[in-house]
Amino acid sequence: MKKLLICALILCLLGVIACFSLAACDDEEGVIRLTEVTHSVFYAPLYVAMEGGYFEDEGIKIELSNGGGADSCMTALLAGQADIGLHGPEACIYVANQGRDDHPVVFAQLTKKDGSFLVGRSPMPKFDWADLAGSEIIGGRVGGVPAMTLEYLLDMNGLTDGANVTINYGIDFDLITAAFEAGTGDYCTMFEPVATNFQNAGKGYVIASVGEGAGDMPYTAFTATRSFIENNPAVIDGFLRALIRAMKFVEENDGLAIAKILAPQFDGTDVEVLANAIEKYKEIDAYSTSPIMKQEDFEHLQDVIIFAGVMNNRVAFEEVVDNSIAQAVLNGME
Repeated sequence: MKKLLICALILCLLGVIACFSLAACDDEEGVIRLTEVTHSVFYAPLYVAMEGGYFEDEGIKIELSNGGGADSCMTALLAGQADIGLHGPEACIYVANQGRDDHPVVFAQLTKKDGSFLVGRSPMPKFDWADLAGSEIIGGRVGGVPAMTLEYLLDMNGLTDGANVTINYGIDFDLITAAFEAGTGDYCTMFEPVATNFQNAGKGYVIASVGEGAGDMPYTAFTATRSFIENNPAVIDGFLRALIRAMKFVEENDGLAIAKILAPQFDGTDVEVLANAIEKYKEIDAYSTSPIMKQEDFEHLQDVIIFAGVMNNRVAFEEVVDNSIAQAVLNGME
């Protein structure tokens, strides 16, 4: 069943690619239409750059939209409905594997670990991943990195989907929390601050970090088509300068200081909750301190994707990742 779902996912993406034509960038000068895979403090440097005025300093206005999944972000890029995407590099890998000429490429990395946390119905202070044997875990969308990373991590700990554990792939990412609260599954994965809010509401318990267990990989990155990058070099450079400043701020400050800056992005969420979530990500070293992607981390991501059965052929690092722009910007800021 999982193989059929994977095939359907890829065919659907290819169908969208075939139906849409690329459009030019936004007509309004200095405006970047950015679509993000979801809205989470996991992307703290982006929101610091927005709320801290770093993009404004570069003459850039960000129009942010929530794509609700990497596949939807990729669709928006390919259809010309977005200029830059923030999502997992796997979406670029899938498109590159199909031989498209003007496929989106990664020009900056934002996070270097899976940002999801395992949430259960009871506290487990002495938790071991092997304890999940015999349980059902809501894992997310087939082909999505959260689901694939979870499956890879479980296998590392002797757990195989369909044998001694069940991964539920049938619930969309945005509906996982509601489904778990309604009684589906024994465990699920959530990003922050959703996980902390869920625990504070007495609905479950944050048990462990998936990213800490699975190791470094380029989990979320900024992407754009080669044509957009080539036609808008000053915009890309300014975007990177703002991002690098924000990365440095996140690296050098504690969760509370960061939370106070990005709080407007999470209206209704207590600053202390945001600070706690940010500290959790800092503790597992999830935030990238440089926009440069490491090739060994990229290959680890491909290991995870191949293990999940989503693809068989690797994509060359240089075909999907362009570190040269970020490196030039870094050199100019020294």
